[in-house]
Amino acid sequence: MTSSSNTASHPGATGRRRDRTHFLYIAVIVAVIAGVIVGMVWPEVGKDLKPLGEIFVNLIKMMISPVIFCTIVLGIGSVRKAASVGRIGGLALVYFIVMSTFALGIGVLVGNVLKPGTGLHVTAGSGAEYAEQAHEGGGTWGFIKGIVPDSMLSALTSGSVLQTLFIALLVGFALQAVGDAGEPILRGVALIQKLVFRVLVMILWLAPIGAFGAMAAVVGSTGFDAVKQLGLLMLAFYITCILFVFVVLGSLLRFVAHLSVFKLARYLAREYLLIVATSSSEAALPRLIAKMEHAGVQKSTVGIVVPTGYSFNLDGTAIYLTMASLFVADAMGAPLNYGEQFSLLLFMMIASKGAAGVTGAGLATLAGGLQSHRPELLDGVGVIVGIDRFMSEARALTNFSGNAIATLLVGTWTKTVDHDQARRVLDGDDPFDESLMVDDHDPAEPEPIAKPEPVSV
Repeated sequence: MTSSSNTASHPGATGRRRDRTHFLYIAVIVAVIAGVIVGMVWPEVGKDLKPLGEIFVNLIKMMISPVIFCTIVLGIGSVRKAASVGRIGGLALVYFIVMSTFALGIGVLVGNVLKPGTGLHVTAGSGAEYAEQAHEGGGTWGFIKGIVPDSMLSALTSGSVLQTLFIALLVGFALQAVGDAGEPILRGVALIQKLVFRVLVMILWLAPIGAFGAMAAVVGSTGFDAVKQLGLLMLAFYITCILFVFVVLGSLLRFVAHLSVFKLARYLAREYLLIVATSSSEAALPRLIAKMEHAGVQKSTVGIVVPTGYSFNLDGTAIYLTMASLFVADAMGAPLNYGEQFSLLLFMMIASKGAAGVTGAGLATLAGGLQSHRPELLDGVGVIVGIDRFMSEARALTNFSGNAIATLLVGTWTKTVDHDQARRVLDGDDPFDESLMVDDHDPAEPEPIAKPEPVSV
């Protein structure tokens, strides 16, 4: 496992990735502003641009099955590896599952209270055909029967997200059962995932076009109310993430480890700036490992909790998925009932695992959840595209903070953290030596599974 003495950040590579990411980020901002202007000044033209957003959503839809299959199989692989190291890994996994579920629940709660999409009346467009299919399932037994595909491969081509999820779970647990003999297969799936995510990143470069068309169409149809409602969703998401980190996780850190979340945030300030600059929590992964070890957490604990958490403890992404799903449903005038919300929560809890580190993975998971529960809502994802990039930093910062706090909590529970050292470090009495973060070589790969090039979730 990478230690503080040999962990590195490669400035050349990081800089190149940051530049590419920021070009896309700037392009999306320009496209959103242009779409709002076109929708306000020429509403009919804006409505006619709707197919641009729909085409982009179809491209994302195309990637749902391969993304979910790869991330679920590799996510289960990371669970097996973490659990195999004993008490620390098992305790970390239990904590990750509980907190991710709690984050999903908070997203559902806030979405139901604020209902930011209510009143938009976004039309379904080409997705209306799914509404008829949704009523032809044959009831509960038809729904259950439909989860089982005709063949293992057809699950990846039929467009049924639940069938893909079912096969991915079977394959993942089968690989667990065969043990070390399944390692070559896991490596093969990891390579396929890298290819799939590379295609997804290519598609994401079309996001400005999709965002322009979707924003122009929704503003042309609903007026400036669309901008206000989308702004409300963004504001609610940012506030929810802040409260989750500083109130929920902060209280847990204070109660369990007797440490201050505000002092921890100050200690990790440079990493926060790096995440904002790169739109990626993974850009700060080597530094988090080094800083947690400097804060008194044993290397063995850091080496298990941090990499596994990056795949399995995505609190910010969990909040985003549920809030965005409820927003889309409300905006299209077809809100999810409580049964559907609970079912969607279960789906997101499973499908979001392992989907870290790649631009568009969150969108693909969001689209997959809507397609599996209410296919007629899938076109509403086009509205989210325009503001997804604005929320990426909040997701990344929340995910990063959650993993830093998880490391200290698991270290406390397993008695593998020196609390006196932690207090000295957080109080500023023992500052981190930045010279340890040498930049003359590339960082070792600390992840338990192969992961794609780090960009934002």
